[in-house]
Amino acid sequence: MPAQPVERKLAAIFAADIAGYSRLMGEDEEGTHAAVIELRREVIAPRMEEHHGRIVKSTGDGFLAEFASVVDAVRCAVEIQRELAGRNEGAAIDRRIEFRIGVNLGDIIVEADDIFGDGVNVAARLEALAEPGGICVSRVVRDQVRDKLDFAFDDIGERQVKNIARPLRVYRVGNAANAAKPLPAPPSPAPAQPVLPLPDKPSIAVLPFQNMSGDPEQEYFAHGMVEEITTALARIRWLFVIARNSSFTYKGQAAVDIKQVGRELGVRYVLEGSVRKAGGRIRITGQLIDAQSGAHLWADRFDGSLEDVFDLQDQVAISVAGVIEPTLQAAEIARSVERPTSDLTAYDLYLRAYALAFSWEKSASIGSLQLLEQAIERDPHYGPALAQAAARHFELHLNGWTDDPETSRRTGIELSRRALQAAGQDPNVLCNVAYILGYFGEEIDVVISLLDHGLELNPSAARGWQWSGWLRAWAGEPDLAIKHFETSLRLNPREQRANPLMGIGVAHFFAGRLEEGRTTLLRSLQEKPNWVPTYRFLASCYAHMGRLDEAREVILRLQNLTNVIVPSADNWRDPAHREFYLSGLRMAAGVET
Repeated sequence: MPAQPVERKLAAIFAADIAGYSRLMGEDEEGTHAAVIELRREVIAPRMEEHHGRIVKSTGDGFLAEFASVVDAVRCAVEIQRELAGRNEGAAIDRRIEFRIGVNLGDIIVEADDIFGDGVNVAARLEALAEPGGICVSRVVRDQVRDKLDFAFDDIGERQVKNIARPLRVYRVGNAANAAKPLPAPPSPAPAQPVLPLPDKPSIAVLPFQNMSGDPEQEYFAHGMVEEITTALARIRWLFVIARNSSFTYKGQAAVDIKQVGRELGVRYVLEGSVRKAGGRIRITGQLIDAQSGAHLWADRFDGSLEDVFDLQDQVAISVAGVIEPTLQAAEIARSVERPTSDLTAYDLYLRAYALAFSWEKSASIGSLQLLEQAIERDPHYGPALAQAAARHFELHLNGWTDDPETSRRTGIELSRRALQAAGQDPNVLCNVAYILGYFGEEIDVVISLLDHGLELNPSAARGWQWSGWLRAWAGEPDLAIKHFETSLRLNPREQRANPLMGIGVAHFFAGRLEEGRTTLLRSLQEKPNWVPTYRFLASCYAHMGRLDEAREVILRLQNLTNVIVPSADNWRDPAHREFYLSGLRMAAGVET
């Protein structure tokens, strides 16, 4: 009997579920069920009909829908979230019904009462990544609608998710309602990003290299090569090198306009290339382009065995630098240590771990730490791996992702000291370790000296300047902190700006410039809407401004994110600054002093 033909079509897939549904049902089963039925009838069904969506199936805590138009799907998602936020206003925090929504565009298999395929699976994974009250969309959705809808799309990076072979590029819809009441807007919108002026020294950005290995699993290796070549170039003090995170915002674009890259990043030169890894052999190709004229200045390829990988990376960097400045002495780019490790398996584990770093997700942080522990077991003197492992313990401690914060603190300090012993002249290790030790309470003058030495060795270390900003803020030097945060922003103009913007806002707060602090903290929250420390400082700022109603609204949002409203604040070494911060928080929270 011939098989029935399969019906396929391209559709926008909309997946939604209720955050904390099991808890809500456990506390009030009948009331929650009735409230959900009411929302489906009065909010979801009318918005679906208005935007020509079809609910394919419903579950107790969510539903799956399809749209012929991806524009309709995103517009419907935003309107549902805004309407639900309005209904939640005034409701007890623990009784709010908040949806998470994911939207994808893809090819699907259609049956009478269901839809299937990778397009559906991706939508479900996007929904799981969304915050309560939030919307996450795929890159293809963002690309299709960004010029058609007046919504902001915040790039939150690549995510490796269950049962999807390739990492997902995920975007958060910035205009979606995330809590009971929208944040106050900054007094005036942030100005459009200007064309960045060229620095006063030769400047370069290294774009993502193509993975030519024919195996998506090798993507991490190509990314690692770019990181290493970028770091090697940054060791040349007369070069201005854009951070990898900003360069990687161009990953996956079919045709990159090099002149546009030069304008957006404010650089004269752009390096692009490819990596092929097969068996024990590796080939790196590169071409250097003048971003102002579009002229190709240099192209070459470098072949060798995996044992030669560090030498190949340095050869690329030396060749590029020699084109930019013919008088360059090769010795200037020599590695601070002969090799970070001689164990290639440990190096491979490090690259895999690094690919998971900076996601600020608990599972990725733990997975990265496990890989780093394997690398360190193979090579106990692997400085960069020791420093990155210390950073993962810092993340676990900072975010409350560990049941034993004191052990994470002690382990983070121990790993940091081992990293210094193993690679004390590696600028990235110095900057990383100085920040971690500063957070964990080491003598502030000592860690600032370590970090300053790291920045002398690599003046293009964007994260180093950011961490220096925090150390200066902790030390009670707010104006110097602002300068260092601004340097970080210039070196990394396209990465999420929430952290340095928060730092600038905090520095203004401690300098007594409360209005500037309030405005900048709000802009930081627009970039990262659920960042606990930013809410704490914003609440304290409002309280000291005498705007207690707004301070209490911020505290309500904070209570939705954490149980710790007033922290110890031991990072802040200046007792007057620490008390200024905490007294404002106590006022906002109505806590007796």
